[in-house]
Amino acid sequence: MSDIQMYTKPGCPHCAAAKADFERRGVRYVEHNAKDDPAALRRMLELNGGRRHVPTIVDGDRVTVGFDGF
Repeated sequence: MSDIQMYTKPGCPHCAAAKADFERRGVRYVEHNAKDDPAALRRMLELNGGRRHVPTIVDGDRVTVGFDGF
């Protein structure tokens, strides 16, 4: 199973909540800083239809924008 890809930016409370939830549940993920990494920002925009919203969470073919808890 591949790791979940999470596009984030520093200081984002929803990103922090998603990371804390994943870590608490033992969910493996790879974090990409969409603010400081232009390539990560481009990938995020391609994946989520051009929305500049974080976190953008990619699990296989499923793309979720935002985090309200699972």
